[in-house]
Amino acid sequence: MSVAGLGSWAHPPPSISTMPKLHTTPALNLLQWPLIRNLISRPYDPQNLLQLEMAREPLRMSPASPFDLSNMATYIQAFFECVNVWYACVNPHTWTRYYKTALACGFREGPESCVVLLVLALGSASHNGSLAFIPQSKEAPGFSYFAAAWSLLPSIMMRNSVSAAQCIVLASAYLFYLVRPLEAWTLLSNVSMKLQLLLANPSRIPLQWKQLSVRLYWNALLYESDLLAELDLPHSGIVQFEELMDLPGNFEELEDEDFDGENECHDHPRHNAERGPMNGGELWYFLAEIALRRLLNRVSHMIYQKDSSLTLGSLGPIVSELDFQLSQWYDNLPQPIQFPLTDELPSNSVQTVLRLRYFACRTIIYRPYILAVFENEQAGADQIVKEYCRRCLEATLRQLENITSHREGHLPYLWQGALSMVSQTLLVMGATMSPTLSSLLPPSQSVDRIVSAVILEVESYAHLAPSLRLSAEIIRDAEKRRQMCLRSTGAWPNLET
Repeated sequence: MSVAGLGSWAHPPPSISTMPKLHTTPALNLLQWPLIRNLISRPYDPQNLLQLEMAREPLRMSPASPFDLSNMATYIQAFFECVNVWYACVNPHTWTRYYKTALACGFREGPESCVVLLVLALGSASHNGSLAFIPQSKEAPGFSYFAAAWSLLPSIMMRNSVSAAQCIVLASAYLFYLVRPLEAWTLLSNVSMKLQLLLANPSRIPLQWKQLSVRLYWNALLYESDLLAELDLPHSGIVQFEELMDLPGNFEELEDEDFDGENECHDHPRHNAERGPMNGGELWYFLAEIALRRLLNRVSHMIYQKDSSLTLGSLGPIVSELDFQLSQWYDNLPQPIQFPLTDELPSNSVQTVLRLRYFACRTIIYRPYILAVFENEQAGADQIVKEYCRRCLEATLRQLENITSHREGHLPYLWQGALSMVSQTLLVMGATMSPTLSSLLPPSQSVDRIVSAVILEVESYAHLAPSLRLSAEIIRDAEKRRQMCLRSTGAWPNLET
């Protein structure tokens, strides 16, 4: 039995940890699946999200936006405690030198000034909570710092240096916070070109910048992969170095004489680095995310490439191996970031985000079996197919059961998280229309509550991006049609059992 929309394992590419150029992973691809398709009032092209973001009004910035340094200590602390964990690209040990160099220049020029302003922008963003709940009439937290940094970027972007790449990665991070995925991708593509030029001949990277270049590489690869999972964008080519790259090590403490800040202001005194706020395991999340992103990319390569010849029979060993790799990933997490798999709540935001990413990965590993039943209800009579559908739906519901937990990753993952919620909700909606799959779900009222909570959450993001506005409209309209269909057929009575 062939499963439409899945990929072939017959001819794997040289690296199977990369996003394939043609794949069916994105959320809007589910709108073409049977049963889900019946809930959609009009056809949607998977390209719609990209087209909406391309047609979006550009970000407007005043060239002389004033910025206030009175809360600087608060924002710096927020950055190192709550932001650097996601990106790991500012060394707390050398932070003081960055700041004093920027101060000596009056924050008017150079990569140090740009980095400091972006640290303040991201720290302010983190300190003030999710952008979704900032009044639309107010300027986004940290925006004045970002605008000041943006005015420095043109000259910095002309450089092919590690410090220039660092500035651009941080700027793209703030654009992710603003839910500007296409603008973030544009900057990441620039980072990718710089890093490819530098990595093509490692002697081009001074010794004191090598660890930072490794961290920036993985940032570029991780966030490009996240975008390629949802949007049909050109690939930058950064992945060609993946098998050659080391994993990042702990933040290094550099001696003054080893530090060449690539300064544009040379008249400032040198100062000893001071240790910024850290928790000792500052790279645990970053390393865990690298490993999980590579696994997610393998899933897309093995299962979701277009022009599929994969069958349910050949799918089984692949799914088993991918699920084993996911379990190995979980078992090897350091204890402080190893989240509970039970109903127990995670103890910190890192655990929460990793938990959500884990269940999203488990869902897409088993999702082909849901499609098989959507296409042919009799496929669910096979006990293995039914068990794998149960695993998929269980992971889906675990990701959606406490929907506001997605806000823990609001800084790096609001856009990606919202599209993941939409995918999982469409999957659950379709499952309620299948006799086999609906029997694997909780009582109908519980599912209705989960779906309603997701719709409210995604609608609270809708004003942030046209792609999210469309996503909110799709699941809201799909739920109306689903309820009408269930009431008219009586296929799934709305009773607790």
